[in-house]
Amino acid sequence: MKLKNLFMAAMATVAIVPAANAEHLVICGTNDVHSQVDPASDGQGGVLRHRAIFDKVRSENKNVLVVSAGDVVQGNVYFSLYGGAVEYAALDSLGYDIIIMGNHEFDNNLDSTYYFYKDVKAEKVCTNLDLSRTKMAGLFMPYTTRLYGDKRVGFIGINVSPVGLISEKNYKGMTWIEADKIADPTAKYLKEVQKCDYVVMISHIGYIPDAPGMPCDPSVARNSRYIDFIVGGHSHTVVEPGSEENVVKNLDGKPVVIGQTGRWGKVVSKYDLDLETGKVTYDLIPVDSRWDEAAKKYTAMDNWIKPYRHGVDSLMTFPVAHSARKMKKSKAPLQNWTADASLDIIRQISGIDHVDLCIMNKGGIRIDMPEGVISEGVISSMFPFDNRYIVIEVTGQQLLDALNVMAKRDGDCVSDEIRAAYNDKGDITQAKFNGRKIDPKKIYNVATIDYLANGGDHMDSFKDAKRLFVDDVKYGIRVLKYVKDLEAAGKMINGKNEERMVKK
Repeated sequence: MKLKNLFMAAMATVAIVPAANAEHLVICGTNDVHSQVDPASDGQGGVLRHRAIFDKVRSENKNVLVVSAGDVVQGNVYFSLYGGAVEYAALDSLGYDIIIMGNHEFDNNLDSTYYFYKDVKAEKVCTNLDLSRTKMAGLFMPYTTRLYGDKRVGFIGINVSPVGLISEKNYKGMTWIEADKIADPTAKYLKEVQKCDYVVMISHIGYIPDAPGMPCDPSVARNSRYIDFIVGGHSHTVVEPGSEENVVKNLDGKPVVIGQTGRWGKVVSKYDLDLETGKVTYDLIPVDSRWDEAAKKYTAMDNWIKPYRHGVDSLMTFPVAHSARKMKKSKAPLQNWTADASLDIIRQISGIDHVDLCIMNKGGIRIDMPEGVISEGVISSMFPFDNRYIVIEVTGQQLLDALNVMAKRDGDCVSDEIRAAYNDKGDITQAKFNGRKIDPKKIYNVATIDYLANGGDHMDSFKDAKRLFVDDVKYGIRVLKYVKDLEAAGKMINGKNEERMVKK
């Protein structure tokens, strides 16, 4: 969608706010809550505590907005069981005023996203996604403005590129405009045409680039003139108040405040905009047990959640296997186990004589593996995505190209047959299969998931590969059966320690 057409396509709603002592606007922001309805295992987070925080801020300030920078869903059993029914409905219970989408809002395709979003009362803003040829048409506005006394504040919503991040079938009909081509021009339009005094960018592109060369919050801010501050998300970065990351200078040397709260809703951001001077004060509010007493009054909301919580608790307490030790999702043992276990599973179910190796994505492992008893809920939370196992036939060159992409993100999950080394630039310097150099002309049968085979995570070299087998069952269900079989055989879950992709 061209910028001019985007502005002509929708007249954003202007909310008139009473002018009484309207010297400040306070914005509470969350991002990447990822279905963490209840407090996480470390006791942090929880939506009832969020409501207590928001209500306290509202009681102390005349002008308050609560905004979400995306990825409300996906990450634990609440989403696996209920598909977003709890998380999306909670947006209005919590009183969110403006929301944007993240990439995980597309995990269950646009029809599912529309089904939930159509009933959300919060203003839905999306500046750089053209949804006009999808079921979502008309649901999101390219911007919105609000008037506080004689000061007008504009809001834009900037989303990450779906290419290589979201399954293509899940955003069919949608097109995307790069953040650095539309964010500041839209902010300029809001200031010069809509006469906004300030423009806030609500962002789901990340504090760090999603891929080399992609825009991120600091790069957009540095190349802007009209964006005043950024409520960020996507990269799970906790931007500390007063840190070097908290403020960057734009093209005119003006400071632009950037904030982000990590993930799981363990922190709420608070931005205080002085409407007279334009100064922005940024702070973080920990979401912990000190809010429990205040949250007790939300009995109606708690009672509404209880039936869903019962279903979650049932899975989280039903034992299916044992793990020999705790394994972090960001470390080699769990990544190795994921690839090795997947290779075992695919060799069993595919009926193919030779499946040479397995490649999985570490981003698909959503939580750590605890030590000891493992519940069905842990496995469901660890592998929650709607992906299928697949076997593809690739040349050695296609395999090397894939390993190069994986090296650019500091390695990924590969089965025990692969050893690779890469340099500081993320270029593969050595790659071996079963101890022998990978032959670019040789054919290899690679086990993976359809998300990667379709080019997800920028694995473009797999997109045209011949498909030898595609499963019809979610891969998380296959992993669940696999660990149950391990338990029946008296074996424990345990991954090998060796780094299989190493920077040298």
